[in-house]
This record gives sequence, C-alpha cells and structure tokens, in this order.
Amino acid sequence: MLSQNPSGLLLTTIENNIATLEFGHPASNSFPSDLLNRLTNELQALSTNPAVSVIVLKSSGTGAFCAGASLDELLAVTNLAEATEFFSGFANVINAMRRCSKIIVGRIHGKAVGGGVGIVAACDYALATNESALKLPELAIGIGPFVIEPAITRKIGKSAVAEMALAPQEWNTAEWALQKGLYANVFENADALDTALALFVSKLAKNNLEALTELKKTLWEGTEKWDTLLYERAAISGKLVLSDFTKNALRQINK
Repeated sequence: MLSQNPSGLLLTTIENNIATLEFGHPASNSFPSDLLNRLTNELQALSTNPAVSVIVLKSSGTGAFCAGASLDELLAVTNLAEATEFFSGFANVINAMRRCSKIIVGRIHGKAVGGGVGIVAACDYALATNESALKLPELAIGIGPFVIEPAITRKIGKSAVAEMALAPQEWNTAEWALQKGLYANVFENADALDTALALFVSKLAKNNLEALTELKKTLWEGTEKWDTLLYERAAISGKLVLSDFTKNALRQINK
C-alpha cells in the first residue's frame, strides 16, 4: 500500500510473510504529525494482518534515517494543546510499535536524531551501517527527549541516555550504539546491511507466528504504564516548546 502526500511518503509491501514498511520525507525523513499518524495506523493494521509474520521498518533515500520532529511544525504550534498533540504523535508511534504483535526489525541506513532515535529504540531488533550515528539534540533547543526516553532507556539504560541527552551537540557513533545494545549489528555499507537483513528476516519469518507473538509480549513486559507515561511526557515537551528560548533556537536552526 502506498500513502504519499505533502506530509511524506508511507509505503508497505508484503512478500513471503514479511511486511516492509517505508517512511520518507524530503526534510531528512523528519516527521510532521500527519506522517506520525499514518505510521501509527499502518503499524496497527499490520499487527492484525495474518499474512504478516515480521515487519521491516525502514526510511527512504541514502541520507539520514530520521531527523526526528518536523521543525516547521514545531515552530508553527501556538498553544499547549497543539504542542502536546504533536509530541503525542511520537508517543502514538512508540506505543503502536510496543503493542504490535509482530516483531519489528529496523533497517537503519543513516543518522538518527531526536525522535528518530526513539523509533530506532522501539524496534525489537535493529541492524545499521557505520553511517548510523545518533544524537539527542533536544536540550540544546530548550526541551528534552521526554517522550522517547523510556524506549531508549529500555535498550541502553539511564547512564547511556544521560551520556547522549546531556551532550546534545555530540554524535554517538554506530559502534557506540552497537556496544550499548541499541544496534544488534553494524555493517560497512547499505549493501552489506541489506544482504544481512534479508537473510535474518527470511529466517525469522519461517518461525511459528504464535511463538513470535508470545516472544514479543515478553520482550515488552513492564512497559504497560507507557499507555499514560508517554502522554504525560508529551505534555512536558509541549509546555517547553512554547518557550521563547525554544522558539528562538528553532528559528536559528531553521534559517
């Protein structure tokens, strides 16, 4: 299924019980709210699709994997309700990934920033290239990675999240992410990544679907409170993004 409009591309293909879900946006695969909503809905649909055993989540192009939130949309919000609703879009995606009955394997071909790091962390298994560095720049613009923090902490722990969040200008290498457990493996280039990915998911999809579903549940035990926690965090981000500090910082970045 293809869903493409000015807010970005969303494409799903299903073959041999493997659903490949691709998102894209001209601004370095960043997420406006509409694309977040469409991704959430598609994840929910794939969760109940009996023809799907495994989901591969990828983004378009050869540049960044995901630049996080749409800067244009962040600048456009004018009140707490709008701002909270925008950040709730990331909460919706992460919760949809968490609740999805299918194992989600991330294809991380390039850099991930902010919300993009949260999406990487919400994958059940992620394969990357050497170009797949990560950064949490939120503090530098007067907010924080509040919505995505639980997903990242679940994978790499509080100390590693602090290492990222308190140095918002610094990139963390793909090798660093591999050592911390955010990536399962890192490859020299996209071709090597795709070869390994195809082999891994083809084997994975041949397993008992019921067993995969039950395993998915165990992998996410203890995260039930995210049904409320992530939206509480969205309200924190929503409040902060309205500050003069953040608005000025966003204008400087978006020049």
